[in-house]
Amino acid sequence: MSSITILKAGIDDLETIQNLGIQTFTETFAEDNTDEAMEKYLEESFNTPQLTSELKTPDSLFYIAWEEDNPVGYLKINSGETQTELKDETGLEIERIYVKKSHHGKKVGQLLYDQALETAQQLSKSYLWLGVWEENLRALNFYRKNGFVEFDKHIFRLGDEEQTDLMMKKILD
Repeated sequence: MSSITILKAGIDDLETIQNLGIQTFTETFAEDNTDEAMEKYLEESFNTPQLTSELKTPDSLFYIAWEEDNPVGYLKINSGETQTELKDETGLEIERIYVKKSHHGKKVGQLLYDQALETAQQLSKSYLWLGVWEENLRALNFYRKNGFVEFDKHIFRLGDEEQTDLMMKKILD
């Protein structure tokens, strides 16, 4: 495998993020959800106006993992009021770490997580937090391995379906 490079994304990367988001979300969750729920979520979350707005929001940052000219995953982090829930100035939310299935087990997720950790330290945040579907054992194990602990639960809407996300936090030194 070639080396992976993590680069900050901007508005010019909209189509790349859109395609990565749709592909990786589908690969990860399609077999456990209805076609209708998936279609509704993908349309709401990855449409061009939505992603344009997110990419232009100063407190939301995107990073793309590249293997040469091939995008293989991405990270979205939020601070301040752009956080989906806690909105605590001392915390940084990891909203998405998505990696193509072809690159699972190749440390791409770890590199994206390391970027989130580095950004949190640069921004002098005291903790990282995220929500992860209680059925996504691969992700839960990944975050536990990286020192996250559960502190709450919340409901995640996928289409018209409600799912339980475990909220996890990692206190930074």
